[in-house]
Amino acid sequence: MEVLKNQYPCTVAYEITQMAFTMWQLGWDERNGGNISYIVKEEELVSDIDLHGETRHIPLNFDFESSLLDGKLLLITASGSYFRNMLDFPEKNIGLVRLDLTGKKLDVLWGLEGGGVPTSELATHLMSHETRLSVDPEHRIVLHNHATNIVALTLREPADEKRVSLLLWKTLTECIFIFPEGVGIVPWMPPGTAKLGKATSGKMEKFRIVIWPGHGILAAGNSVEEAFGLIETVDKSANIYMLAGSQAEYFLTEDQLRLLCNENNLQVNKELLELQIEEV
Repeated sequence: MEVLKNQYPCTVAYEITQMAFTMWQLGWDERNGGNISYIVKEEELVSDIDLHGETRHIPLNFDFESSLLDGKLLLITASGSYFRNMLDFPEKNIGLVRLDLTGKKLDVLWGLEGGGVPTSELATHLMSHETRLSVDPEHRIVLHNHATNIVALTLREPADEKRVSLLLWKTLTECIFIFPEGVGIVPWMPPGTAKLGKATSGKMEKFRIVIWPGHGILAAGNSVEEAFGLIETVDKSANIYMLAGSQAEYFLTEDQLRLLCNENNLQVNKELLELQIEEV
């Protein structure tokens, strides 16, 4: 980690730039697509970040208040950042900010060089962080990308949470273990808006995964690896489904899903799947 101290404010910043490059390699973050934010604790800082000196201030351009987030440190990708360049130019493509929600501004502590500002999806990130923290105090990350197979699936299937969740569970056995709550879906909306942020954060009350039809996916988690793994698993199942075709004959049945849950004491979303096995 010594070689990173002069370039990154904390270890997780390096992990995020690595993940961003990996997602670009997977084709999930073309051009400047995708964005990431991560709540950082002060004790995680490994370089000499001045938390109380003069900083550049970025005003919030939407109404938002949160006692859960006010004063917290947030790593966030820059608007217009190309994920393929993040490893080479981290100070330009990502920033560490302190959330001053009372003052309706962000204080830049590191990065966002050249006058950079946070992602245009800032409203979605802040609102989703607030919601997930209210559900899970250990929550840390919101990750958004344009995972190819998930977007393709939304062009083929209706925006129906039960239908899509069951479809993903029935296609790949591990899915019901990885996201037993299913996936949330919001109707198509213009990106970069507070309206989209509110709709997404509303879904985050029940789901760690939220799909934007014709656009992409968001995942929330306690670590970089968890959020990435959620999207990786959903995308894998969507890919298998698209390859097999909707007319494939041997998807898992709902009774087989129930058996998985009952055998493993898995707490599944009962709005999507009742656990009582039907008698034949």
